[in-house]
Amino acid sequence: MLVTIVIPVYNEEATIRNILEKVQAVSIPFEKEIIVVDDCSTDGTRQILENIERSMNSGFKIIYQSKNQGKGAALKAGFAAANGDIVIIQDADLEYDPSEYAKLIQPILDGKADVVYGSRFKGEGPHRVLFFWHYVGNRMLTTMSNIFTNLNLTDMETCYKAFRREILSKIVLKEKRFGFEPEITAKIARLGCRVYEVGISYSGRTYLEGKKIKWKDGIRALWCIIKYSLF
Repeated sequence: MLVTIVIPVYNEEATIRNILEKVQAVSIPFEKEIIVVDDCSTDGTRQILENIERSMNSGFKIIYQSKNQGKGAALKAGFAAANGDIVIIQDADLEYDPSEYAKLIQPILDGKADVVYGSRFKGEGPHRVLFFWHYVGNRMLTTMSNIFTNLNLTDMETCYKAFRREILSKIVLKEKRFGFEPEITAKIARLGCRVYEVGISYSGRTYLEGKKIKWKDGIRALWCIIKYSLF
């Protein structure tokens, strides 16, 4: 069994070393393949990755995008390079804890799930208290997604998603930015995938700390919910 972790990165100079160390150190009873996709960072992230790549036995496969395209495009490149039986998405910003991989993939290992979402609104793990209106927007988008997909997710926008690789091979992704989340959700629903959720912890960050998603991404997400559910 091989588990691939795909890490899209854009301008995460402050956190990239830390998250790669955490992902590399996490213990799961399977071989790990770690794919990092740098989305043409301009802040020194790319230089850090190049230094890591030059080091002996770095253990990472690093893809460098020629221009900035967005998280969805970076994930598409990472998925295309993945060899694992299970593929996990990991953001590079330290908001999500790699020590929870075992929990995330367990429903797939049990033969119950094709896809697993790590919900920030379930479970007993610690959650940083942050923006009320982000919470409201997330719940509204998740509810709208559920209406169109007939799923009962609690956190459609979560980063932590795990897939059997065969599922990803059946999906053609089109969204280049944060529209990836509603697009992939609509498409796994249309495939009739067995979807599970597990509760995860969440250490959210502020915009001063580097958070990138904006209100315009929420508008795009709403359009993507409708577009990919109906057409």
